[in-house]
Parts: sequence; C-alpha cells; structure tokens
Amino acid sequence: MTEAHVAVDPHASAVGMWRRYVFSTDHKMIGRQYMLLSLLMAVLGGATAYVMRWQLAWPQSSVPFTGWLPESLAYQGVIDPAFYNQLVTMHGTIMIFFVAMPMLLGGLGNCLVPLMIGAPDMAFPRLNMLSFWTFFAASMLLLSSFLVPAGAASAGWTMYAPLSARPIYTGVYWGINLWLIAVALEFVAFLLGGINLVVTTINLRASGLTFMRLPLMVWMELTSAVLFLLSVGPLIAGVLLLLLDRLAGTSFFVPNDGDPLLWQHLFWFFGHPEVYVLLLPGVGAVLEILPVFARKPVFGYRAIVWSTAATGVLSFMVWAHHMFISGIDPRLATPFSITTILISVPLAIVLFAMIATLWRGSIRFATPMLWALGFIATFLVGGLTGIFVGAAALDVYFHGTYFVVAHFHYALFPSVFFGGFAAIYFWYPKMFGRMLSERLGQLHFALTFVAFNAVFLPMFVLGLGGHMRRIYDPTVYEFLRPLMPLHVAATVATIVLLFSQLPFVINVIGSRRFGRPAGPNPWRAATLEWTTPSPPPHGNFASAPTVYRGPYEYSVPGAGEDVLPQNQPPRLRAATPSAV
Repeated sequence: MTEAHVAVDPHASAVGMWRRYVFSTDHKMIGRQYMLLSLLMAVLGGATAYVMRWQLAWPQSSVPFTGWLPESLAYQGVIDPAFYNQLVTMHGTIMIFFVAMPMLLGGLGNCLVPLMIGAPDMAFPRLNMLSFWTFFAASMLLLSSFLVPAGAASAGWTMYAPLSARPIYTGVYWGINLWLIAVALEFVAFLLGGINLVVTTINLRASGLTFMRLPLMVWMELTSAVLFLLSVGPLIAGVLLLLLDRLAGTSFFVPNDGDPLLWQHLFWFFGHPEVYVLLLPGVGAVLEILPVFARKPVFGYRAIVWSTAATGVLSFMVWAHHMFISGIDPRLATPFSITTILISVPLAIVLFAMIATLWRGSIRFATPMLWALGFIATFLVGGLTGIFVGAAALDVYFHGTYFVVAHFHYALFPSVFFGGFAAIYFWYPKMFGRMLSERLGQLHFALTFVAFNAVFLPMFVLGLGGHMRRIYDPTVYEFLRPLMPLHVAATVATIVLLFSQLPFVINVIGSRRFGRPAGPNPWRAATLEWTTPSPPPHGNFASAPTVYRGPYEYSVPGAGEDVLPQNQPPRLRAATPSAV
C-alpha cells in the first residue's frame, strides 16, 4: 500500500513545519502532543518504579547502580536512602500529574471531543496551544529538579507538612520549591484546557446533538473537566502558601504557629475528585468500545449519565477518608466512611451496565476489546478493596501499608493504562489513518495483564502482613523478613511489565509506515468522528453535520443494517395510497 491510500490534509501544505507540528492550534495535533509527552514521562515514571522495586527486593545489593563506585563512596544498597525518597516522591508525581492527566484529559479530550460533537476545533484554539506549552514548561521544570545540588523533592508525592513546610526539615535546597512551582504551573495549564473543553462541549455541538445524544466519552471528559475546575483552586492556594512557608518564613503549615493538617485537607479536597478526573475518561473509552465490538447499544445510557453526575457530586464529600489516622474526630470519620462507601454505588451501576452491554452480544475480541475487558476485570478489584480502606475501623490497620499501594494501583492503573491503551488501539486508525497490528496488540495486552496482576496482587498480602509503605530496607524489621520473597516476585514482574511495553512501541512506530490503511470507519462505529476521513483534515468536517439519533444504534430491529450512524438521516417510508 502507498501513502495515497491515507487521507491527505490540504491545509497541512499551507503551513510550515513549526505551525503544523510544534506551535499548532489544531486540536488533533495538540492532543497528539499531550499524548506523546505523557508517554515519554511514563517511561521515566516506570524507570523510577523499577529502581525502587530493585531496592526493595534486594536491599543489600550494590548492583547495578553502585557497583561502579569506589569503595570509599559505595553504600550498602542499590541506591542511597535520600535518592530512594526522591524516587518515591517523583514516581507518584509523574504518574498521576504528568502521565495520567495529560494522557486522558489533555490528549484524549483534545483528540476526540471536537470530532465526537461535530465541531471544527476547540472553542479557543490559541488558548489550547497555550495550555499545552504551559504544561510542557511545567514538565521540564519538574525534571530539572533532579539537577539541583541536593536533588529532587523527597517529601512524598502528597508533600505533607510539616516535612515539606520549612527548609529546616528537608534541607536547604530547591527540590521541593521546584516541585511546588511545577505542579502549580501544570494546574494552570489544565485550568485553561478544562475551560476550553467545557465551553467547546456546551457551545459547539452539532445540530441535533442534544445532551442525551452525546457519546459517553464526551460526558466523561466534560464531567472530569468540571470536577477539576471546581476542586483545584484550594490546592493552588495551598501550594502558594506552602511556598511562602519555605521562602518567606510564614507559618501556615508549621506546628505551633500554623496547622500541618490544613495542608492535608487542601490536598485531598482536590486529590479525591482528582481520582475521578483520571478515572472517568478511561471509563468513557471503555464504554465507547464495548458496544462497537459487542454490536449492541450501551445498556442503561441515562443511568450511566446520572451515575456519572452522582459520582462527581459525591467525590467532593469523601476526601477525609485519607485522614482517618491523622487525629480526626471519630464523629467526623463516620460520615466520611458512609460517603466513601456510598460513592461505590454509582460506579457499580456503570460497571454493571458494561457487563449488561456484553450480555448476549456478538462479541469480537479485537485488541481494543481485550483492553476494555481487562479494564473491567482489574477495576473491579480496585473498587472492592476501596470499600475496605474507606471504612474507618479497617483503615486504622490498612493505612500506610502495602494494601493501600495495591488498592491505589488497582484503582488508577486500569483507567489510565488499560483504558488509555484501549483508546489508543481504538482511535489510532482515526488519528493516523493506519491500522495497528493485531498480533502485536494482543501480545502487548497479554503480557501487560499478567505482569500487572503479578506485581500488585502480592502487595495485598504484604499489606495484610503489616508491611509499611515507603520504607527503604524491609530486612531491618525482623517480622517483615519472611515476606521478602513477595518483594522479589513483584520486582521480577515489574521488569516483565516494563518490557511488555516494547510490542506497543514497535506497533505504534511501525504501523505509521507499514500499517494497513484504515479508511474512515474500520470498526463500523456510529459516532461522528468515524464519518470523517482518516486522519481528519483541518476543520474536521467538509460541512457541518446534523445528528438524528443517539450514539449507539447497533443491531436495531428492522433497520436492515447493524449500525445506524448518528448523521444518517431517517429513511422516509413510502407513502401509502389513501383509501377511496
């Protein structure tokens, strides 16, 4: 096949390389920029996880990171304790703020929302470009913190005070300062992007595209943007106050003069809605994929929409379950336990709707469908274990152990990676005009699914055994030594998990050149993005589309075909002659 089989955008030849690939205002290119940067940051985040796991599995080893040091400089361990703390901090920061958010909200949101609502671009294209480059600056600022004399931030990715509040506690260095500035700058970037996404969805919908005809992916992106906009303000204020404590000698979060717990309240008031900011776009991607490969309408569309809204509202009422052992009054812990368990109900409705969509469907196990099914299986584990850590009486035991580490990864890894990879495999043909290799995609899924569970299932056992998180050498505690084989098993699985991403890299790069041309609608899907050429040209649509139905009209009785695209006009019935 030649390049002539792929749609060519005439606008591309009218602009130079810098305007097309770097300082582009096209939402599709900006979405790709977000996704590429997030994948590069994921490589760094994965590397930090590899080094931490090596230290935990073989804490007395001096290879491969210290074997080359002179004996006078060497220490007993893969890395020194200070650098280990930096890796703990930066791993969480990178994966949550600089991988998950740009991948799901910036990347998928930019690439898909205008196409799915029939819009030519985002409402504010230049603001969209500014949002990405602000995020890029924040990313570079965060990475530069590794280069300052005393290293990167090392107070944990939650940056709890008083450890982070005064240089006297953390050493006089700029690691934490750069962390705070980078995170604040990133939040500004996503404030710009979130405003843009909300305005675009409300104002630029195609004719006939009512809110109850929106694809669920758009609903999830819209809800995520609203949650972010409503929750991030207090944390930005908290970041500024913490910077003042460190640089100007104020005492907002310092004991005696201030209140260290205030930082926790500000952080988690944003941090728990943030969980759903990251979760919902992955859920939306899965909900788009299931009906296409089951050839059935989504079960309970309206129930999913209202459950999503309920999840968003409840997400502002659960933050203090992160603080059950911080000295919170038990009378206040009870209502937060209730709301934490209550928020499981709308999410359970969504998961049951997914399963019901599969019921008696004509299922095709293409690569996007495998990732979608993997999401359901793994997220169920995260949801069920969340009930345990949400109950105050149980959290007293589980908090601060590897049980929470396992739960946290089972809650976020499915949405970010299983949902994210499902979206990439599903919409890659639309973004680039080429099909990805099914064999490489299936190998990628199988290795990742097995390795992910092999990494984190043992951590539930470690937590039940009382293993604390964020410790440098478990062997110094005699009661943890019998659990060391689980660390070794999890570390070997981590190495497999990292190398499992090689088929994806080969697939994505190779298919850009050698992949089979996709055509406009390779999956025979119903939503508006599949009515454009692949890849879509500048402006997306040759003429403004009109929507006549919902987004999931598959296998409709009497339709004569198994899919009715949203923009296909209803067939006019032949007029019957009047009785004489």
